[in-house]
Amino acid sequence: MNWFEAYPKAQEPTLEEIACFIASPLWNGLCKWAEGAYSIVPKVEYSTCSGAPGWNVKYKKSGRALCTLYPEAGQFTALVTIGAKEASQAELLLPVCTDYIRELYARTREFNGARWLMIRVTDAQVLEDVKQLIRLRVAPKG
Repeated sequence: MNWFEAYPKAQEPTLEEIACFIASPLWNGLCKWAEGAYSIVPKVEYSTCSGAPGWNVKYKKSGRALCTLYPEAGQFTALVTIGAKEASQAELLLPVCTDYIRELYARTREFNGARWLMIRVTDAQVLEDVKQLIRLRVAPKG
């Protein structure tokens, strides 16, 4: 069963149900890091976006989106937006990122002044790249 079928619009999942559906330590690693580094609580929201419809998890700090996480069975995708403000820093960071992130960044065209990176988090290295990109958007506390 896919995510959209498991949790239709009328059935909001809890964060625990989302974690169980994904069943990946990478999910727990990113969520715990974001909540600790930014002292934030995630929001479960329903999206009607044709690209990724269904329930997702959003992390925001001071009104600024850090990332949106899209659950899938056994994995998840993280949307991290790189705007004009972060673009030069992101390009300096890319040489130390995985090939996957470098190629994704190069393929992703600007839309409304930003690159909307839909990053499939498949291993610990990609997870670390996601964290680095989020840090560009908003510096963690302390």
